[in-house]
Amino acid sequence: MIVRDLKTAEQSNRRIVSPDGNWESTRMLLKDDNMGFSFHITTIYKDADFQMHYQNHLESVYCVSGEGEVETLSDGKKYPIKPGTLYILDKHDKHILRAFEEMQMACVFNPPLNGKEVHNTEGAYELEAEAVSA
Repeated sequence: MIVRDLKTAEQSNRRIVSPDGNWESTRMLLKDDNMGFSFHITTIYKDADFQMHYQNHLESVYCVSGEGEVETLSDGKKYPIKPGTLYILDKHDKHILRAFEEMQMACVFNPPLNGKEVHNTEGAYELEAEAVSA
């Protein structure tokens, strides 16, 4: 069994802050845990507005707190995000995420992340990024 505490993980190298200043993510479950997916608690900072395109991963995102919107770039549709909203990027959707206030999100990635990923120039995570050491 694996048991981790968010507060402890936030004080470790599992907490990654984006170089662009839009988000921080505490990676609670990673590839080395051998579960077939990774699980993160991610904070999107207020007024963040950035494009992502997870070409190598599928992601599900559940909003725990805060409000914003996600826009799919293929059709320009905007979807409100508030506590209780789940959005699923099941087609490697190119999208823009906007935070009207700070949002806390629970995120699941398949395949799992190694731990130190940040978005590349395309807004994606690389498949084989550096792993977080235990």
